[in-house]
Amino acid sequence: MPQSVDAPFWQKKRLDEMNEAEWESLCDGCGRCCLHKLRDEDTGSLEFTNVACRMLDLASCRCRDYPNRRREVPDCVALTPGSLAEIDWLPPSCAYRLIAEGRDLPDWHPLVTGDRRSTHRAGASIAGRAVSERDAGPLEHHVVEWPSRWPRRRTR
Repeated sequence: MPQSVDAPFWQKKRLDEMNEAEWESLCDGCGRCCLHKLRDEDTGSLEFTNVACRMLDLASCRCRDYPNRRREVPDCVALTPGSLAEIDWLPPSCAYRLIAEGRDLPDWHPLVTGDRRSTHRAGASIAGRAVSERDAGPLEHHVVEWPSRWPRRRTR
C-alpha cells in the first residue's frame, strides 16, 4: 500500500534505511528485551523470566549506561537490521519486530503519542513486574509468560 509523503518515517523506510536517531527512537522503553531468557540446550525451547539485566533501571525501564553497556555486560545483544532475523525472543509488541514484519506501531508507542511515558501507562513495560538479577536468585524460579505476549492495556 502506497504511503503518503507525510507518513512518519517508520511507515516509509525499511529498518536498514533508517539513520541512527530514527533506529534508536523505535525503542518504546518497555524493557522486555532486557529480561533474562532460558533456552533449553536440547530442544531449543525458550522461557522468559521476570529477571532484568543489572544495567536496567527498573523504574524507567532504560539502560543505566546504554552507550557503554557492552563493557559491563559483554553478551548484551546489539539489535541491528541484520541481526533481527536471528533473534527469536523480541516481544510481539517490539517496534523493531513489527516494522521488520511490515506492521505498524501500537497506538501507545511514544513515537505515536509523543510521550515517552505512554508505554508505561499502557501496561506494556516491565515497570513493577521485574526484579534485578542482583536480587533474583536462580532464574528458574522466575519463569513467566507475559514478556512473550502482546501487552494488555491497563484499565483505569
